[in-house]
Amino acid sequence: MSYGFLDIAMTPSVRAVQKSMQVDDFWFDFKGQRAFDRFSENEARFIAERDSFYLATVSESGWPYVQHRGGPRGFLTLVDERTLACADFRGNRQYISVGNAVANERACLFLMDYAHRARLKMYVRIEVVALEADPALTQLVSVPGYKARVERILRMRLEAFDWNCPQHITPRFTEEEITAAVLPLRERLQALEAENAELRQGWCSLAG
Repeated sequence: MSYGFLDIAMTPSVRAVQKSMQVDDFWFDFKGQRAFDRFSENEARFIAERDSFYLATVSESGWPYVQHRGGPRGFLTLVDERTLACADFRGNRQYISVGNAVANERACLFLMDYAHRARLKMYVRIEVVALEADPALTQLVSVPGYKARVERILRMRLEAFDWNCPQHITPRFTEEEITAAVLPLRERLQALEAENAELRQGWCSLAG
């Protein structure tokens, strides 16, 4: 049976390790159908909420490189059910990921939601697109008001994706998430402080 993501990931050496760990029968006889070669509404919502992702590429010399890509929430754009794109913002100007993608279009993305302990991983093929080559796509991935220079576009064609279990994902929260979580406590504290001030004023009046 097809398993989509693992059809790509399971090389002979991976199979050998699975066999040595006595789990090869489980994956070989997997009964489910998990092609996962196009995004559903569930993935679309998840992707739209992300403000970062990890991009893994491989160099011509065979060395892997993992880069953190960040931006405003939703900067990774769903073009259609099998295509993602994002603006490539200027960074340290080493261009390692872009150079790797030019030589080898195959890449892997990890999208993390630490607060909810969720992880979406996918195999893609990257195309480096000049801004003037596709004005409509450039407009689609533009982020108004974000102070970063866009140098090019990364268009990513989905091969397969999968979700990981939450095991071993340590919950982490952004400043925005923490602010929202403690807002009711701050409002309650302000109310209590105001109430205490009124009680002190009333007590002072009685005492005087």
